[in-house]
Order: sequence, then structure tokens, then C-alpha cells
Amino acid sequence: MFSTVLIANRGEIALRIARACRELGMRTVAVYSTPDRDSAVVRFADEAVHIGPAPSKASYLNIPAVLEAALLSGAQAIHPGYGFLSEDPDFAEVCEANGIFFIGPSARVMQQLGDKAAARAAMAEAGLPVLPGSTTALSGPAEAKETAQQTGFPVILKAAAGGGGRGMAVVRDPDDLSAAFQETRAHAYAVFGDDRLYLERYIDDARHVEVQVLCDRHGSAIHLGERDCSVQRRHQKLVEEAPAPGLSEELRTSICEAAVRGARAVGYVGAGTFEFVLTPSHEFYLMEINCRLQVEHPVTEMVTGVDIVREQILIAAGLPLSLRPGDVVPRGVALECRVNAEDPARDFAPAPGRLTEFVPPSGPFVRVDTHALPGWQVGPDYDSLLAKTVVWAPDRDQALARMDRALGEFRVAGEGVSTTVDFLRRILVRPEFRAAEHTTGLVAKVLDADE
Repeated sequence: MFSTVLIANRGEIALRIARACRELGMRTVAVYSTPDRDSAVVRFADEAVHIGPAPSKASYLNIPAVLEAALLSGAQAIHPGYGFLSEDPDFAEVCEANGIFFIGPSARVMQQLGDKAAARAAMAEAGLPVLPGSTTALSGPAEAKETAQQTGFPVILKAAAGGGGRGMAVVRDPDDLSAAFQETRAHAYAVFGDDRLYLERYIDDARHVEVQVLCDRHGSAIHLGERDCSVQRRHQKLVEEAPAPGLSEELRTSICEAAVRGARAVGYVGAGTFEFVLTPSHEFYLMEINCRLQVEHPVTEMVTGVDIVREQILIAAGLPLSLRPGDVVPRGVALECRVNAEDPARDFAPAPGRLTEFVPPSGPFVRVDTHALPGWQVGPDYDSLLAKTVVWAPDRDQALARMDRALGEFRVAGEGVSTTVDFLRRILVRPEFRAAEHTTGLVAKVLDADE
């Protein structure tokens, strides 16, 4: 077992990981950039190491700085959280080369699944349904056009190295494909340092359903059920729910079993998420695989009682899974709403500023994962997430009522600071959401209604 774990992240997820480590009796080391020097995890951790100035490339993405912090602090393992270095195979290799355990899958698996085009091919070979599209990265606009003609419009262009909803473009008109290809390729290179793109058929009125898996080094692989993540803006999630509402037991079983089959096919180890698109006719297709902890992991924890971060750490330490498929029986319904420092009226533009008031909700079966405090400076350099509000209830109606009550209790104020709280409450009362008939187009409908 590890005695010291370095947390290569910031914000609420760094604090979440630190708490899990402390419960396991492990010493924690936080890393921080200059603007994060007074952050919650720095105050909570046993040790904190400064790794650079505000830009991520100079701090949280600076592999030599993170590695040096681990070596100097005596950390045996590094937990990368999500984002930043969490899906970087080079970082995992560097950790291994220096005798430090990377809490996540191997560099080989991350390399294979991090390349979205290669992951599609591997999962198709494993028998998972994948959307029609290119089987390898596209050579240019001409090949994209030829593939799109075979696939049919609309299509979506995606960065092969992408993730987190970035590096994507939906194309509905063939005449727009060439320009969209060039623009998306340039964006992919700027964000990921890799300009390769692939193409898939785009499904209108789709739902986004994903499956949480846990796999150990001893050949055991299980799923913890599925989540619905269909409420999105710019392909990034705002509301998540477990279990996904409105699925038949047969469909639920098929999706979850497909995820486990895919994980086994590539020798996956750790916590991972298989993301699927669900058509209006209830056909499902694999979109991508995330080789890391997800922002929305709390909803799965709330309905299963499984501490996913704890399991990640134990798996990385070489312990076998203590859970078997029959041990995981989801109970009730959990919802998560992401409270971001964004202005929905300005296309969710970031709204940074210093918090003069920050009072999260509480009460029965309410969980708030946050790093924010009164006086905290919400800066422009990082993700705008302020807090994840999570509720649990025995059924969906009670969960919706509890979430509305919780969001209504939130008090956030600051010069220049706007949040998504009121917008989230408008989502929750939409009839299609109440009826579990919502799709990835719901946010656009709510915005259109505001105009």
C-alpha cells in the first residue's frame, strides 16, 4: 500500500482525492500554481509544492515539475484526477520509469484508447457497435468528403486526440465540410498538439449514456451501472443522472455488458468510462472511452455506495477488486448539476471574479463537491467549475424536487461573477426532462426560448 500520494490536479477534484487518501491513512501532497497558493487542497494536504505560474503548460501540464515534486516529497504514487495529465501516456511512462505508480491505466492502453480513431477500430473488433464513419484518421478534406458521402449527412468531425467536448464540429451541409475540416484541424492542433481528425455519422435527437467500469490487475472487470449525460452545452455536460431514466432492463444490460467486454478486450486496469450515443429508436453506439475518473462519478457513487476514488487507489496498489458483479445493486436515483462561473445568456462565456459570497446548499442526501470559499478568486486560467451539487432520493420525482430545493439554496455572489444555477433550475422543470425524453439538444431549446 502507498504511504504518500501526490495529487497532480487542482480544484474540487484535488480535494476529493485528498479526502479519499486521508481515509486510507495515506499522506497527501498537493501541487499548485501561483494563483492556487491559497486553495482548499493546499490547506488540506499534508504537504504542498509550488510547480509554476498560472498557465497550465507551465504548471499542471508541466511533467518535469510534477515529477520533481513527487520525487522530492517521497510520493510512491500520483493520482492525476481528470483533465490535465490524466490521459497522457507519456506522463504515465515517465512515472513508471521513475518508480512511481500512476493511478490509472497503463501507458499502452491510454495510447490505444486515447487515439479516438484507433479506439473505434479496437472496439469494433471487440464486437461493440460503433457509428458509421472513418476507420482511421482522415488524410484531408477530400477523404472527409468521400467518407461523408458514404456515411450520409449530418456528420461530426472529431479530433483523434480529443476529449472533454473539444475539437468537434457538426457538419450538415456538404458545402461546409471543407472549411469545417480545416477549422477543426487547426483547433485540434492548438488544443491537443495533434491535428488528426476522424468522422462519424451524427445522430440528431440522441441521448448520451455512459457506463462506469472498474478493472483490476488480476483479470476482474465489473461495471457500476450507467449514467445519462445528455444535458450538454458545446458537447460538455451540465446535468448527469444515475441510473439513466427510461431504459428497458434489456437495453441497460446490453450497454453495460458491452462496456465490460470492451474493457476486457484491451486489458484495461483502473476506473474508466465507456460513452455511448443512444438513438431515438434505442440503438446504441460507442462514442469514446475515457481512461480516467469522470467529473460525474459522484452520481454513480451515490446510487451504488462504491467510493470510486478509493477503488482506483487500491487497484493501482495491486489489490484485487473486492466487488463482484452481484455486489453492485444500484438503489434510488442521483442527480448532479454543475455550477459553473459562466453566463448562459452569453453562450456560457466564463464569468470570473472574486467571490464575495459562497454558501452551498446542505440538508438530507445532498452532497456538494467544491473548492470554492468566500474571497476565492475565480480566475480565467482554468475550468469554470465552482461546485458539483449532487442529490440522492428513492425515486426520480423526489430527486428532482430535492435538486431544485438545493439549487434554490445556493448563494453565490461576486463582482463580475455569474453562475449557471438559475439556468439549471430551468432545465429541471422542462417537460421533456421531467418525462425523461430529453436529448443532447435540450440546452439549445432552452436558450432559444430565452430569446
